[in-house]
Amino acid sequence: MTTSSAQRIIRQEHAAIAAMLNSTRTLAEAGPGDDDPRAFFESVAAMLFYVDEFPERRHHPTESNLLFPMLSKAAPELRAVIHRLEMDHVAGEGRVRELQHLLLAWRFVGEARRGAFVAALDEYVRFYLRHMQLEESELLPVVATSLSAAQQAELDTAFEAARDPLVGGQSDPVYGALFQRDFAIPFIGKSR
Repeated sequence: MTTSSAQRIIRQEHAAIAAMLNSTRTLAEAGPGDDDPRAFFESVAAMLFYVDEFPERRHHPTESNLLFPMLSKAAPELRAVIHRLEMDHVAGEGRVRELQHLLLAWRFVGEARRGAFVAALDEYVRFYLRHMQLEESELLPVVATSLSAAQQAELDTAFEAARDPLVGGQSDPVYGALFQRDFAIPFIGKSR
């Protein structure tokens, strides 16, 4: 069984997302400290923006619009799993928005709102890690065994075109500040 480019990209993007989420959780649990609370809140906000902008708007649509329909047709036994994963995708954007709101509440209302953010973030990280594990364990092995070479090539092209800059994708200059600022994505090597 060979691993397609799409399978490799999905796993790389999942690893980047997991690193981002775990780093965000670690940062949130540590809190802003006394040195520079503004930098802390900007860092966490940048990390949540990344999760919303790349996985939610680039990675998930490629899965939902191409990978899931192909697999649903080629391997009907996966339809229940695909439905669950699709429901996760639908809920994901709203969950990120809720986290962004809870972060703003912590920043502007104060320490009394910290617990709600940390708890919601922890639940979101666990949810997302389970989601990615399900995709990798249930769907990706079937790509090589149930999809034609032409379908696999179509997936490779689509995932390469939407590839996350953190794993070698083309970086849009619009996002330059996200990956260059001192506060941006501090734990996975993309800050200055």
